[in-house]
Amino acid sequence: MTAGRNRQVLLASRPQGEPTPENFRLVEAEVPEPGPGQMVLRTIYLSLDPYMRGRMNAGPSYAPPVEVGAVMEGGTVCEVVASNLPQYRQGDLVLAGTGWQEYAISDGEGVRKIDPAHGPISYALGVLGMPGLTAYTGLLNIGLPKPGETLVVAAASGAVGSVVGQVAKIKGCRVIGIAGGERKCRHVEEELGFDACLDHRQPDLHGRLSDACPEGIDIYFENVGGAVFEAVMPLLNDFARVPVCGLIAYYNASGLPEGPNRVPQVMQAILVKRLTLRGFIVWDFAEQYPDFVSDMGGWLREGRVRYREDITEGLENAPRELIGLLKGENFGKKIIRVGSDPTQ
Repeated sequence: MTAGRNRQVLLASRPQGEPTPENFRLVEAEVPEPGPGQMVLRTIYLSLDPYMRGRMNAGPSYAPPVEVGAVMEGGTVCEVVASNLPQYRQGDLVLAGTGWQEYAISDGEGVRKIDPAHGPISYALGVLGMPGLTAYTGLLNIGLPKPGETLVVAAASGAVGSVVGQVAKIKGCRVIGIAGGERKCRHVEEELGFDACLDHRQPDLHGRLSDACPEGIDIYFENVGGAVFEAVMPLLNDFARVPVCGLIAYYNASGLPEGPNRVPQVMQAILVKRLTLRGFIVWDFAEQYPDFVSDMGGWLREGRVRYREDITEGLENAPRELIGLLKGENFGKKIIRVGSDPTQ
């Protein structure tokens, strides 16, 4: 970075199907100066998450799209470098949503201080942040886990799925993960303590899942959709619960999938088995954040929840890493280290 310059990644164009490097543009701007009631934040860590693909589209969603020519949006861990806000001082570490850039102006709206005593400050973007809260609230409010039940979670080595499975184990469930590749599955079983993990890249996922779930599936935490959901659906028990958190298999789709119309089959299963399928967004349960921090912080200290990060250096690599994330190339919570971490 040139002294006094602010590197930013902009949305250059809207993707058609899979994003490409040409959909992004790296530019330099002036480092902003704070006005009255403002502060300047220096980005340390940038979170990359699957939802960002949807924000690149122009269509309606639960949040406005990123405009072409605007800075890509995303959660960040930042250091306050200048402040005209009485509640924030130079050197404070904060969780913010300043996006894909090295410096940003903030008026304090939506900003939360980070206490490094709770763990590495990057955890505020993962296990102690949005992905962790997503896993915790979606599982406990919609999944409603009970001791002895069987839970299946897709993307089991990722930021959300890994936490879902570990919390379900704490709640007494038998937990089966689904992940891409032997290395990820081995991590899920040996490091995270799942009862089993199946590689969705190997043939006959439905048959292997049926063998792993001889008493059926009571909770399926949906992060993926596509072929994984098709393998799971026939195994859902009566009154099974399906928190729908993500559908990454469809994010790059430019049209409807080929093949038979499965909507009647899904709707019949919902009716006959009295299934609960509920989509949710993390802020639906924002009021549970204090309970989440208390519980998750305790489980981390006790070693009952383990967590893996996948950190890449350099803001310029964020486009490439998001493209890879959407293909399942990450191993753990994907984070870009944008600047130096004063706690290390």
